[in-house]
Amino acid sequence: MKLSDYVIDSLASQGVTHIFEICGGAIAHLLDSLYGRTDITTVSMHHEMAAAIAAEGYARAGGNIGVAMATSGPGATNLITGIGSCFFDSIPCLFLTGQVNTYEYKFDRPVRQIGFQETDIVTVVKPIVKKSHFVHDENDIRTMLEESFDLAKSGRPGPVLIDIPLNIQRADIDISHLRPYTKKTELPENQLSLECMNEIRTCMQSSARPVILVGGGVRASHACDELFRFAHVTGMPVVSSLMGLDAFPHDDTLFSGMIGTYGNRYANLTIANADLIIALGTRFDTRQTGTRPETFARGATIIHVDIDPRELNNKIQASYPVQADIRQFLQSMNTLPNLIIKSKKYSDWTKRIKKYKEQYPDFVSPKKPDIDPNYFFHTLSGTLPADAIICVDVGQIQMWAAQSLEITKSQRFLTEGGMASIGSALPMAIGASFAKPGTPLAVITGDGGFQLNIQELQTLYHHDLPIKIILLNNDGYGMIKQFQEQYLDSRFQSSGIGYSNPDFQAVVSAYKIPPMKISYNDEILPALKQLFSDMHPGFLEVIIDKESRVRPKLAVNRPVEDQEPLVDRKELRSNMIIEMLPEPDNP
Repeated sequence: MKLSDYVIDSLASQGVTHIFEICGGAIAHLLDSLYGRTDITTVSMHHEMAAAIAAEGYARAGGNIGVAMATSGPGATNLITGIGSCFFDSIPCLFLTGQVNTYEYKFDRPVRQIGFQETDIVTVVKPIVKKSHFVHDENDIRTMLEESFDLAKSGRPGPVLIDIPLNIQRADIDISHLRPYTKKTELPENQLSLECMNEIRTCMQSSARPVILVGGGVRASHACDELFRFAHVTGMPVVSSLMGLDAFPHDDTLFSGMIGTYGNRYANLTIANADLIIALGTRFDTRQTGTRPETFARGATIIHVDIDPRELNNKIQASYPVQADIRQFLQSMNTLPNLIIKSKKYSDWTKRIKKYKEQYPDFVSPKKPDIDPNYFFHTLSGTLPADAIICVDVGQIQMWAAQSLEITKSQRFLTEGGMASIGSALPMAIGASFAKPGTPLAVITGDGGFQLNIQELQTLYHHDLPIKIILLNNDGYGMIKQFQEQYLDSRFQSSGIGYSNPDFQAVVSAYKIPPMKISYNDEILPALKQLFSDMHPGFLEVIIDKESRVRPKLAVNRPVEDQEPLVDRKELRSNMIIEMLPEPDNP
């Protein structure tokens, strides 16, 4: 059997239904093995970066492993952004790269290159994969594939890469002689004991102001249902990180917003005043804690649950660091007797949170006709299909969407957190669309990010995918402008000066996708209704003010409860249950 045929058969046996790729000479045999197959669809993208992110979107939306494939040299290196995103955000993906023939490969010889487009991609990606393989012996292919499937999905999920030289791809193999993968015995990942659970229950029962902090690990462990049950059994309010936004429905009375630098002010006040935090699958990055992590939730007992022991006590010192799979942890807690069931114990606390929400809403009805981004996303929430997948780009639009979209239980919010590459929303939506055929998708992007993968409009048109692109156009890199405005005396180098846009209406029309354009608030609802009226590609350009900024926003050296624009000190003090910090020396 030809080795490349065996590789594709192995993918099919793992339930892989789509492979995202760009053709190239070094993967010619792998592509040939896909020819005529009906069990796996080959999706030809128009840039390898987009192919990698499409595989990422497929895995995020469908729960199965995503697969992307590229040729050697520039094809392989163009995958790196997507590979890194999968690594940082714990997304299970397999990346297959072609390589020059082994007899052309330099190995340890002290030269830069021998074969055409030869590049040691295995070494290049080692810091951002769970494992990378170079197939030197065709009889190792079964071991490497089986190990890669296992590694990508087990423990903390992530990407793996297999680099296959051309002569290995075309090698004739005897399947009976292939070596199987034997998984090494490992220490149990779940270190949750009955004693630990009882201690956590005691903390919950003695707490007056508890909060559940939801991170991306809840989705990664498929634990949303267990989280919902746990929150309602205990009556504990829920806040989320950016990556945990769609793990708990926003129309639930217990949902209390997104925390962090660009979080909802009411959510930051909630977590700042908590006396107990149960943090689930989150790494407490700087966008959550601010630049002074010692001030974060300083009055709270912190229970930090994560499958990766390296994340525990890494930045925030937890009173109870628990290495465990989130789903197993919640299942164990939900079966623990004598949890607080429908108790009125937290009623004063939930009333205070409700007051925070009323005092600091995430949007206000605009008084001017020009479109306010937060109001736009609030309006969008009411028109999105009930089962929509929302793929959100990086930059100001990511924060506006996170602040003001109201995500229901049946909807998904997909966005990059760790790598956070602008231009990722469109290819991510393409991958998600193939994972969930027939599901309506919305791409939220900006004028800057959209141009980085604009070529994938052809993929969208070619497959007639039900993806609606919403582009907020403020004629520049708004997030960078906001930084330059705050710290660099409004010197808008390259974010405004030197930056320009094409006529997006003409560009999108060239791809035979019908475009629309709006500039005023009274145009929003009719345009959105028209946009989502069918299941074909669509495009809506939304003109917003160049001066639009993400508010509230946390400045350097301030605790999360003290975002800009700063509220009156007396007002902030009245909202604080714990002691208010003095003004920073270097604000």
